[in-house]
Amino acid sequence: MTQRTLADWLDYLERLHPTAIDMGLDRSRAVAARLGLGKLAPKVVTVTGTNGKGSTCAFLASLLRAQGKKVGVYSSPHLLRYNERVNIDGREADDQSLCDAFAAVEAARGEISLTYFEMGTLAAFWLFQRSNLDVVVLEVGLGGRLDAVNLVDADLALVTSIGLDHADWLGDTRESVAFEKAGIFRHGVPALCGDLDPPGPLLEQAGSLRAPLFLRGRDFDLALGESTWHWRGLDSTGKVLELHDLPLLDLPMENAALALEAYALLGLPWQPAALQDALAATHVTGRLDRRGAMWRGKPVTLLLDVGHNPHAAEYLAQRLMSRPIAGRRLAVFGLLADKDLVGVLRPLQAQLAHWNVAPLPTPRTRPADELHAALTNLHASVSVHENIAEALDAACEHAAAEDEILVFGSFYCVAEALSWLERLAEGE
Repeated sequence: MTQRTLADWLDYLERLHPTAIDMGLDRSRAVAARLGLGKLAPKVVTVTGTNGKGSTCAFLASLLRAQGKKVGVYSSPHLLRYNERVNIDGREADDQSLCDAFAAVEAARGEISLTYFEMGTLAAFWLFQRSNLDVVVLEVGLGGRLDAVNLVDADLALVTSIGLDHADWLGDTRESVAFEKAGIFRHGVPALCGDLDPPGPLLEQAGSLRAPLFLRGRDFDLALGESTWHWRGLDSTGKVLELHDLPLLDLPMENAALALEAYALLGLPWQPAALQDALAATHVTGRLDRRGAMWRGKPVTLLLDVGHNPHAAEYLAQRLMSRPIAGRRLAVFGLLADKDLVGVLRPLQAQLAHWNVAPLPTPRTRPADELHAALTNLHASVSVHENIAEALDAACEHAAAEDEILVFGSFYCVAEALSWLERLAEGE
């Protein structure tokens, strides 16, 4: 029998379960038991939140690797390759390792039906448990309480931010979202929150579990200067730790601050120079990700960001305002149908001279004519294109040397832009 390739496995996983999302832990927990999954590493950190999960995980992994720790990171979704989701000791898992892991989960699940995400999560756990890691950092996929990642009892539980997204699953209030996010907390286990206004249900859950809760603005915080920033926090003994005159970062510094507090609570050596270097070296594809390219002999500048909800759009707008450019900013934009379209557009409309909109390569896309209508109602300049690649070409055609093209609205949008950039580099 011919062995399945990774592409074969991913196609199979897409068809395995009747729905893409099926919240609940019972099925995954049963398969995990059959696989013999236990503690994935001596230390496990779980990260949830409406925005900022990916950069927080990346910052923490960089800080840990700077101390020589062997780190596993599980994240989602991916942009170009599924392998991006499983990172072991600074490298993406290779195809064969993922195929072996999927085969192990498939053999164990028997009659139990699992979603694509659940299969992938258990496969990552299986790989991590066999990789002799020091620390595993797990990014929650959706919510927290009922997400498959929450099978694992972590040593630290991080909540980055609390905003409105995935209302069908998490509810349409910050309180309902906070309740779901706080589902990753465990009895007596330290919990951290980077949101400056954590809703009551999160505080109540920490209290009922007697989980030591470290809050930004109270137990740790950052202060921004014109060219540097400063951090202050607590270690596990309550000792105050500080870092001064850190260089400003492209990625969100509040997420770096949260990662620093998590690092401080793990009781590892506090070496300011090494920590500063680790933060500065952290990069996350598709998050405030600036790229230069040559388009038909003409230099262009792109800024890629996967922001796709109002909270992310507001943060992106703030970052753009803090970094003025000599020219104009042009948008290439697509959005999924279940996202708050006007809530994403409003924070950014005043900063973008023209919008190039297109449908995304998924049945879940919001039609381009709806994007056009919403932007027209906001009195924005907008043109419609067949796909993201054509929208990028149109933006490049009209961009001057001092202009910047902002590509945002969805992981799908940024993934299309990355593929387009690869084709440009190859000379197509």
